[in-house]
Amino acid sequence: YTSGTTGRPKGVVRDNGGHAVALAWSMANIYDIGPGDVWWAASDVGWVVGHSYIVYAPLLTGATSVLYEGKPVGTPDAGAFWRVVAEHRVKALLTAPTAMRAIKKLDPAAELMARYDMTPFRCLFLAGERLDPDTYDWARTTLGVPVIDNWWQTETGWPIAANPRGLEPMEVKPGSPSVPMPGYDLRILDFEGHDRPAGEEGAIALRLPLPPGTLTTLWGDDDRYVDSYLSRFPGFYLTGDGGYRDEDGYVFVMGRMDDVINIAGHRLSTGAMEEVVAAHPDVAECAVIAVYDALKGQVPRAFVVLKATSVRDAGEVEAEIIREVRDRIGPIAALRDVTVVAALPKTRSGKILRASMRSLANGDDAPAPATIDDPAVLESLRLALRKEN
Repeated sequence: YTSGTTGRPKGVVRDNGGHAVALAWSMANIYDIGPGDVWWAASDVGWVVGHSYIVYAPLLTGATSVLYEGKPVGTPDAGAFWRVVAEHRVKALLTAPTAMRAIKKLDPAAELMARYDMTPFRCLFLAGERLDPDTYDWARTTLGVPVIDNWWQTETGWPIAANPRGLEPMEVKPGSPSVPMPGYDLRILDFEGHDRPAGEEGAIALRLPLPPGTLTTLWGDDDRYVDSYLSRFPGFYLTGDGGYRDEDGYVFVMGRMDDVINIAGHRLSTGAMEEVVAAHPDVAECAVIAVYDALKGQVPRAFVVLKATSVRDAGEVEAEIIREVRDRIGPIAALRDVTVVAALPKTRSGKILRASMRSLANGDDAPAPATIDDPAVLESLRLALRKEN
């Protein structure tokens, strides 16, 4: 089932044979994992990463799979991941950028990592949400190994775009999961379904047919499958994400199409703004969402969580972020509201519940989704917004 960040979760149906072929190929060619290697996908067995890369893929490959029940911090501290890597001699780890941001927030100098022998560790793979360049730089500098972004969805079951470490490692471009993998005919389309030129943002779509391992329908609801994914652009699967490709063919995923803000007729991606906000030295993680505005239609609003080591006044940080977004993106970005919060509401898989945040910020009711990790975080955000209003 999809994580439920975009509404009612959808049951994804796959054919076992195609799934097995895709997973066996990707373990060897994307993740560079073979028989006897120790592999750790730090996720929940119930999510797509769990199905694909905790259970099936390592077994198909003949690799050892680490199963971990816990979080990157608080079980017992921000060195938990490094302890597991050292004790089990993990070659490669696949997790979400959120995990790295949580560790960075509590242990920015990686002092806890120094306790452990990280010699066997060769590569960190990050997926599940957009990898901002600041988190990429911190992880690469801290770990001293390649940090590889890869982009895929519950529906696809394995990476759409990646850097094939076991086939032919490519240059890493921060902010990009690299290039489409075999079988994915990825296109950037405008609203009429025409291809966008390099460097220009549009809807990311996949030309049919889809490769092995991807969804064949939704459980018990063929009509919803067609309506959700195949109707907007006939002959294409709509990913729901927006982005662009550069002159070298690298894909840059800027966020969900729902998160593109229409400000007085100008379309801006929240991903670009989040990149600026996340780069602030006091920010551990952030989310930028679109809220209703009677004059401009929509305006952006940023919510930020400060690093545990930050001693700055929240008001100063908020003002600096507003200035930085104006300087780097331009006055049209119109970011006026920045709010420091204790935590962002997320699913158990680490995805930020942007739809719920948008509802709250717009004054609508936002019941906690069944997939939420900590309902108290959503309630505290509701109370904070109520005080402001």
